[in-house]
Amino acid sequence: MKHIFIIGSRGLPAKYGGFETFVNELVSHQVSDDLQYHVACLSDDSHHQHSNYKQVDCFTINPPKLGPARVIAYDMMAISYALKLIKKEGIQKPIFYILGNTIGAFIAPFAHQIHKIGGQLFINPDGLEWKRSKWSKPVQAYLKYSEKVMTKYADLVISDNEGIETYIKESYPWSKTTFIAYGTDLTPTSLTKDSEPVRTFFDQWNIEEKGYYLIIGRFVPENNYAAAIREFMASDTKRDLVIVCNYQGSGYFEQLRKETQFDKDRRIKFVGTVYDKDMLKYLRQECRAYIHGHEVGGTNPSLLEALAQTNENLVLGVDFNRKVALNTVHYWLKESGSLARLINQIDNQPEALELGQAAKNHMQIDYTWEEIVRQYEDLFLK
Repeated sequence: MKHIFIIGSRGLPAKYGGFETFVNELVSHQVSDDLQYHVACLSDDSHHQHSNYKQVDCFTINPPKLGPARVIAYDMMAISYALKLIKKEGIQKPIFYILGNTIGAFIAPFAHQIHKIGGQLFINPDGLEWKRSKWSKPVQAYLKYSEKVMTKYADLVISDNEGIETYIKESYPWSKTTFIAYGTDLTPTSLTKDSEPVRTFFDQWNIEEKGYYLIIGRFVPENNYAAAIREFMASDTKRDLVIVCNYQGSGYFEQLRKETQFDKDRRIKFVGTVYDKDMLKYLRQECRAYIHGHEVGGTNPSLLEALAQTNENLVLGVDFNRKVALNTVHYWLKESGSLARLINQIDNQPEALELGQAAKNHMQIDYTWEEIVRQYEDLFLK
């Protein structure tokens, strides 16, 4: 039996987040009987409590509330507890799979202990976390340093985007790397044009099928909301721009309003968050085109979801996105006029259904969770 200790997600059952979704899908699609997963779960009220979720040994960790540093304490305490558990139960040759680089500056003693017991340390660097604008310069510097240290001590760096793997190889030539993609859900929506939730939502926002462009994503500057909105406003389309994001209470929303004056354009519609997966699929399916402006990170789940559900996608042409979407989308650049011209170009044309089908085929071949889990199990059991 091979024991895999997964550290760095908030745990199971998954409620939100890319890492949480990944862990949930990994264990939900498990095929091999020769793997036993142990997953650290962040808790505010219990500590070292074990529970079973889909045959996974889940254990809680309640780190002190240290602000942003709490996640570092969480990882350190989770690894320490896992090492004690391994010694107590006589587990041989475990694999520690750490999600994210946050603990990087403190990983050395833990890596030594893992290797001392015959274990291996795998890491997933996620995207380029140190580039995110939400972090102050000192925090960005710490995260960049942590990334470097993690690659020094890891037996394997697993990237979910080929662009990230290339970046790791070029930045840290000593690292051993591999690429395993992130998965997505290809099942179609169960909703139809006549479904009550659909009509309620569409009436509320005064939109209609194929009468809008769509953006769904985390409401942060590096997802290029300013560029997308400004370009959309400069286009000639009579369609709306529906933006699904958690903008309420965000200082960025007011900054964006001042920067773009989107409030003077009736086509721009911030609709808040939508949690119903079927509704999100329907929105993607029925938009004229999806606009993807993510610039930081590896494989963005929102891009995979758009490729799996939308007929035509307008994607910012950075390396990470090109490695995922290949030739199944239209690309735009951040230079003035690029996206506006693209919107004008397609707006009065029939949907490029062949692009949408090519994107769906690409997802079906390389990005199903079944395929991703198969690759992980092969790796863990190797």
